[in-house]
Amino acid sequence: MLKSIAIVTLVVRSLATVEPAYREELRYEPVERGTVTRQLARAWDAPAMAGSDWVLLRPESGAEVYLRIVEAAEGTPDVEPFRTAGWNATELLVTDPDALAARFAREGSPFQVIGPPRNLTAGENAPRAMQALGPAREAFYMTRFLPGGSGLDLGRASSAVDRVFIMVVGGPDLGALRSFWGQTLGLPLKEFGEWPIGVLARAWSLPPDTKFGLTGAVLPKDFMVELDDYPDEVPPRPRATGALPGGWAMVTFTAERLGDLDVKWRSRPRKLSVAPYDGRRAGVTTGPAGELIEVIESPAR
Repeated sequence: MLKSIAIVTLVVRSLATVEPAYREELRYEPVERGTVTRQLARAWDAPAMAGSDWVLLRPESGAEVYLRIVEAAEGTPDVEPFRTAGWNATELLVTDPDALAARFAREGSPFQVIGPPRNLTAGENAPRAMQALGPAREAFYMTRFLPGGSGLDLGRASSAVDRVFIMVVGGPDLGALRSFWGQTLGLPLKEFGEWPIGVLARAWSLPPDTKFGLTGAVLPKDFMVELDDYPDEVPPRPRATGALPGGWAMVTFTAERLGDLDVKWRSRPRKLSVAPYDGRRAGVTTGPAGELIEVIESPAR
């Protein structure tokens, strides 16, 4: 029932500090900016976000998959990467993870490599990926695909750093995540078994070869949601009253009709005039790991 990823929302302490890093290091360009209206804050069921500044960025390729950076509401707690349940990482298509790693390694870079580039499978066309933290300590996976190198229909980068293609959600109950994303939201599931995830093991002070359960919830084309099995003691994402949480706060998907989704909306879906909703209806629901999921009604033209 979900068609594509449209927006990934990152909540940060200082928009003025974070935005330039994306523009200069990742070549993401602003297409719209403003402040969160009361109407939008109500749609998110996050009234404390009203008045917060935001900017909408898109990759150099021009792909209409947006990164929305929003300044946090007062009192929003800091988020430690991979240490809370919910949205924990954004995966971007890139052309050369090794060149990116070298750029991020230079003195003064706002991005920090936390997992050096490596091939994910055997073979000369294997996907190659690295992991990094951004200027607000937000986690990224950055992946290169070569022709014939992936059995998934996820696309390839058209610019050095291109669009989001996978969002990673982690929680203490992988079964609940599978049920929600596979049955409630109707996405086909691809079981990947158990894999070592070095950045996750380090975050929890576990042996580097610790394996974690991993499932993919596959959208019709170009996108996937990765479901990760976190340690049982992982806490919920903290947030200020009436606010979005810090870090990777919300992911926005498109769907043909909101009425097709059998979910509990946090607030009554409504038409939103601000970009990139452009008059379409949108609603927000919550997944089993506390992940905020926004859906824009986007009928086929």
